[in-house]
Amino acid sequence: MTSPLSVDVGGVRLRNPVLVASGTFGAGLEAVEQGVDLAAIGGVVTKSVTTQPRAGNPPPRICETASGMLNSIGIMNPGVDGFLAEIMPRFAALPCARVVNVAGESAEDFEILVGRFDAVDGCDAIELNVSCPNVSGGLDFGIDVHLLESLVRGCRARTRKPLWVKLTPNVTDVVPLARAAVAGGADALALTNTFLGMAVDWRRRLPRLGSKTGAGGLSGPAIKPLALHAVFKVARAVDVPIVGIGGIRDADDAMEFIVAGATAVQVGTSNFTDPAAAVDVADQLAAFVREGLFADLASVRKTLVVPRPHA
Repeated sequence: MTSPLSVDVGGVRLRNPVLVASGTFGAGLEAVEQGVDLAAIGGVVTKSVTTQPRAGNPPPRICETASGMLNSIGIMNPGVDGFLAEIMPRFAALPCARVVNVAGESAEDFEILVGRFDAVDGCDAIELNVSCPNVSGGLDFGIDVHLLESLVRGCRARTRKPLWVKLTPNVTDVVPLARAAVAGGADALALTNTFLGMAVDWRRRLPRLGSKTGAGGLSGPAIKPLALHAVFKVARAVDVPIVGIGGIRDADDAMEFIVAGATAVQVGTSNFTDPAAAVDVADQLAAFVREGLFADLASVRKTLVVPRPHA
């Protein structure tokens, strides 16, 4: 019997719709060491993996803001060889869906990474990070419809695994980018990534982040209304599953994304204050079913009704 919370995201079956977002949970290994039950959630999305090791941006890398945080980590990671040797064997053993997020500075980089993970057991899907605001060239592919479609098409040719594309909100309209990713062969879309922002120490006349531009990615509850709007628009423009991301702290937040059109959600910034935040969201969703608030997710997905103005 299928669970009322089970969902299919572009070919990946999840026991429930709750994942953890890339860059907020490592590869889940530290959470396991802290006793977090990852068998209770849908899946883990890794921090972005690049072709070569990256030391990341200079500190300070994180700045707390009202209702959220700014980060400028710069995709610190051991590179694909280091990840496969040091992390992948333990990541593959996690008791939930395992999604590897990859980031490149060129189309060739992306295709190499996708090809490497296509050959690896224990990777259930690959998520393309075309939307990181904290690395050189990180946004180039995510803001140009032609580059994005070409990139996804090239990556699609390198893997048989489900291919998710994580879109940036730092555009005038995300819908054309969503359509381009789907045209290129994306099996699912994840949105949104962080919004570009800045914090300033006016007494020192300096940004509070150490990146070259002083800017970073804004995440947390502050961006939820913006992310919800993006999901709502994209869900009505494309026919692939959408993973909603942005300020999710509890099951009510998750359900807002689902009725707006998301098939699944990713919990991000909340992981920094509570490593079991995603487990709590999943538990609360199960309680909603027991309380009879809905029979299954399919019955409530994309049911948001926007009243039309009277003529």
